[in-house]
Amino acid sequence: MTSQRAALIGDTAIAILAERGMRGLTHRAVDEAAGLPTGSTSNHARTRAALLELTLARLADLEEANFQRTTPGPDFVDSMADALHHAITIDRAHTIARYELALEATRRPELRKLYDALGHRFRTTAITLLTAAGSPDPVRHGHQLVAYAEGLLFDATAGAGQTPTRDDLHKAFTEILAGILPG
Repeated sequence: MTSQRAALIGDTAIAILAERGMRGLTHRAVDEAAGLPTGSTSNHARTRAALLELTLARLADLEEANFQRTTPGPDFVDSMADALHHAITIDRAHTIARYELALEATRRPELRKLYDALGHRFRTTAITLLTAAGSPDPVRHGHQLVAYAEGLLFDATAGAGQTPTRDDLHKAFTEILAGILPG
């Protein structure tokens, strides 16, 4: 995001996606919900594709800030459990909005390209953390850890699962990391 206005538009679009779904996201809906003059969103994102890209970029920045608190070493499991619990509870709307954008990206190649590039940032972070933790195959394990976390997120927010406690998540990450990391 390059401006406060763009951040406001992105934040509002995220909230609309979570509340109303993809069909509810329009330039006018963002203007109204953000309390902006009519046409403000169109000035920042001329087309629907541009609005989706702006929203996805803002969402990735917000989610990355959450996961940047994840640290290697003895606190790795704690920080992973905290980050995922935050995404499931406090930032639940962000997670739901991301699923809306993920589905839309399956139909829009230009959005798919951006979605994949932004998702790569999270896999790179997982690889870096697992390298520091001593994984014998951090690339493969990083991809597996992200897939595992995505499954937990989906189950808790859009699937048939229940919202796990932080302790549930701590146990889940302890168990998967026991299978990945030596000793």
